[in-house]
Amino acid sequence: MPKSQYSEKGTGANTARITYVGHATVLMEFDGVRLLTDPLLRNRITFLRRRKYSKIPADVYRNIDAVLLSHLHHDHLDPPSLRSVGADVELFAPRGSGEYLSGKGMRSVHEMSEGDVAAVDSLRIRATYADHSPQRHPFGVRADCLGYVIEGAYSVYFPGDTDLFPAMDELAGDLDVALMPVWGWGPTLGSGHLDPRRAAEALRLLRPRLAIPIHWGVFYPAGLGLLNMDFLTTPPIRFAELAAEIAPEVTVRIVEPGHSVDLDDLLG
Repeated sequence: MPKSQYSEKGTGANTARITYVGHATVLMEFDGVRLLTDPLLRNRITFLRRRKYSKIPADVYRNIDAVLLSHLHHDHLDPPSLRSVGADVELFAPRGSGEYLSGKGMRSVHEMSEGDVAAVDSLRIRATYADHSPQRHPFGVRADCLGYVIEGAYSVYFPGDTDLFPAMDELAGDLDVALMPVWGWGPTLGSGHLDPRRAAEALRLLRPRLAIPIHWGVFYPAGLGLLNMDFLTTPPIRFAELAAEIAPEVTVRIVEPGHSVDLDDLLG
């Protein structure tokens, strides 16, 4: 992407854009604020490998105003990726993670629990429940798992990793965008995640105007390179098909990793 798009902190008060960087990493830009979720910015994280086509332009994660961290699993919390964003960036993270993150060099950690509210300039950030394992495996620190609702000119729900839970309907109202996890990083999906059907069912509870599938298409386990890897491409398509049946009032937009959508064009 041209550097001019991302070169100024708090760039472009008139910009309203969401960039699906890959996996659970999403860049949100609106109200002149740049928020990044669960940065995973390296080509190798533990036993996971990044698909070669999904390279990340460095400008996407420069001059970030704040980072939202959902939980401590390795594919969502990667200390080298956080440090590449900036050790002084405002980091909102689950309660119980502050000491660990400070020990990894992060200097501005704000712990949050479900229901807590914070502000980044004009944006309001509310921590929400997430139904997911709190352990950083195999023997790491435990901390809450969170999602976030970001409210400004638009309202955006970032669930982190979660299974379907009934209280999702309490998040509904004037929700503009739901960033819906639809898979993971392998051919099978463990508990505490949304698959395409459960993500589509969640739309009935959330009732957003727009849904963008995330958590797909980028990472795979080392050694699977010669096997069938349809799991990297089919989940968002299946999600869109099911959403059309289960929640037809919701617009679904599949955004390829590294690409952006203009919220004013879609929702304005």
